Amino acid sequence: MKRRPQPPVETELDRDVCKLVHRFTHRLDQHIRRVAERLDLTPSQVIALRELSEPITARELATRMSCEPSNATFVLDRLEEQALIRREPHPSDRRAKQIVLTPAGTRQRALAVELLNADSPLTSLTAAQQRALRDLLQVMAAED
Repeated sequence: MKRRPQPPVETELDRDVCKLVHRFTHRLDQHIRRVAERLDLTPSQVIALRELSEPITARELATRMSCEPSNATFVLDRLEEQALIRREPHPSDRRAKQIVLTPAGTRQRALAVELLNADSPLTSLTAAQQRALRDLLQVMAAED
C-alpha cells in the first residue's frame, strides 16, 4: 500500500508572514480608499492616475494595474467622462491609442500622488527599507 504524500507543514513563520502581508495590504487598501473618497474617484481610478505619469496604452496600464484589459478600459472610460484623460493615436502604432492626461487630469494626478504619499503605510519605513521591501515583493510576485 502506497502512502499518501504528507502536506507541507505550516510553520509559525509562514503564518506570521501571511498574516502580516494580509494586514499590510488591508491597511494599504484602506488608505487608497480614503484618498479615492476625498477625490470623488474609485480606488481603481486613483491607481490608474498614479500609473499615468507618461502616455501609455490601455494594455500597458492594465499590466501596471495587474488587471484585465477590459477592466482598465472600464476605468479609462470613467476617467474620460470626467475629462481627466483623453485617448490619442499612438505615435508609432496606428492600431493603438495612447492614454494622455488632460490638464485637469494632470492636476488630479498630482493631488492623488500627494495624498497617497501622505500618511501612507510605507512612511514608517526608511527609503532603504522601502527598497528592500520592494525587492522582496518583486521576488514574491514573480511568475513562474
